[in-house]
Amino acid sequence: MKKYLLLSLFLLFATGAGLFAQEALFRSQQIISPEIQETNRVTFRLLAPNAQTVQVTGDFLPTVKIESPRGMVDGPGKADLKKGENGVWEFTSEPLGPELYNYSFIIDGFTTTDPNNPFLIRDVASVTNIFIIGGGHADLFKTNTVSHGTVARRWYSSPGLGMERRITVYTPPGYENSTDQYPVLYLLHGAGGDEEAWVSLGRTAQIMDNLIAQGKAKPMIVVMPNGNVIQDAAPGEGSLGLYKPQFMIPKTMDGTYEANFMDIVNFVESNYRVKADKASRAIAGLSMGGFHTMHISRFYPNTFDYIGLFSAAIMPREDATSKVYSDIDGTLKTQMENGYKLYWIAIGKTDFLFDANVEFREKLDKMGMPYEYEESEGGHIWRNWRIYLSQFAPRLFQ
Repeated sequence: MKKYLLLSLFLLFATGAGLFAQEALFRSQQIISPEIQETNRVTFRLLAPNAQTVQVTGDFLPTVKIESPRGMVDGPGKADLKKGENGVWEFTSEPLGPELYNYSFIIDGFTTTDPNNPFLIRDVASVTNIFIIGGGHADLFKTNTVSHGTVARRWYSSPGLGMERRITVYTPPGYENSTDQYPVLYLLHGAGGDEEAWVSLGRTAQIMDNLIAQGKAKPMIVVMPNGNVIQDAAPGEGSLGLYKPQFMIPKTMDGTYEANFMDIVNFVESNYRVKADKASRAIAGLSMGGFHTMHISRFYPNTFDYIGLFSAAIMPREDATSKVYSDIDGTLKTQMENGYKLYWIAIGKTDFLFDANVEFREKLDKMGMPYEYEESEGGHIWRNWRIYLSQFAPRLFQ
């Protein structure tokens, strides 16, 4: 009798577990969205029979001016979906060029993700769907049939910050089976980002895999740290638990990160097979990460031979009282006199930081400090930063 009771309980548990496992299937809609056509038009669909209005918003649509914590910036437009007799709303775009795009639905004024598209990215606290139109530079963003590197989340000790912290590290194809030493690119995120940003939004692993496979970039290690010094890891991944990410948090641009950056370099050079010299180190970052890059590279003026400022947030700050920010002109001059192989600046024409970058380049021009400059279309957007990485990486360690 006891044996039959145990068997019955097991079958009941197994049946229940199966029901829970199938729950996601019951909630799914048997609809294709987005559907990319041969003409590169994209059709979006949503089953919402009781909705009054449905719109799609995304960076595949013409931009509009929107208010943000950074002032008026370019934002995605909106398009209306048309309701069919079956309660499925639908919209088809114009033909789209090669790019990684993001989008969301707006149902009766409520913004949400597409339930038929499981591919998502998080930018600060906003979650959106993505799709890729292939061809041209967008093929770098795809996972192609090439040799692949490894992405690892590592924890390092930061004596300066008094905590264990997490970084994301990309090692190139073949690293594990090789005895070679590799150069290192330290790649820094912007405000609101963390050690996940460049891998998820920036497609770093795909870009590096494809550039290396094409022979356009040297095999290198890419280190993506967390620039928020009060965090040990990205929200939900560290000791602070599950909480809503914020655009700006305390101490992000007060000099603490820059002053303790060598803790990261020391960890990498002690735990990976790297070429630990100036000629084999590069540093680059977007927005706040560009701010950090500029200050780290001049504060340690004989450490990096390659410097990349992507839409850098170079502007005066009230909390910039750290010794890191003292004698900026003098340390830039020392950095210039020590020599470097590439100082690369890139920004979009409509970026809200454009004027600040013009002023910084005027400073460098006055000093006679060499740099290369890339000016693109668009504003303060990941679409630009992915391209900047794909342009910058092939210039390194040649």
